[in-house]
Amino acid sequence: MEELEIPTEHLHEALHESAHRSEEHWILKVALTAALLAVFAAITALFAGHHANEAMIEQIKSSDQWAYYQAKGIKLAVLESKMEMLGSLGKEQSGKDKEKAEAYKVEQTEISKKAKEFSELSEQHLSVHKILANGVTIFQISIAICAISALTKTKWLWFGSILLGLAGMVFLGIGI
Repeated sequence: MEELEIPTEHLHEALHESAHRSEEHWILKVALTAALLAVFAAITALFAGHHANEAMIEQIKSSDQWAYYQAKGIKLAVLESKMEMLGSLGKEQSGKDKEKAEAYKVEQTEISKKAKEFSELSEQHLSVHKILANGVTIFQISIAICAISALTKTKWLWFGSILLGLAGMVFLGIGI
């Protein structure tokens, strides 16, 4: 009886080649995932930077308003001192001075309102910046985990990086 010989060497090579192609295909997916995560990280960082800049600009405007408020306060104090000195010398205070003093007080109230509005806007921008900065951090971690998954050929790490990327997208969505 003649033995049938099955060419397993060819089958072994075909399986090995198929596994190699499958592994290359998976690495390609991981690389594409990392690239997409990097794009979203860059977009999130751009928005975070914008809000940080806006927060700083609004805070500068607020500080300018408070300086203007103080300048009006100094003018008011000088005018009130003048009016007190005239009163202590027995001289009559000018009606113009009294009107001017009241105008300074009204202006200070308006300036104070503006300063507070600018400060609130600054805080809002800073709050959004913090949310977006957290998103950038999560994207960066997900990119690192994605790279580790490619190096270690561990699929569960890749899936974890995708989940973290989705969490980063939530922060981006909230920030926008």
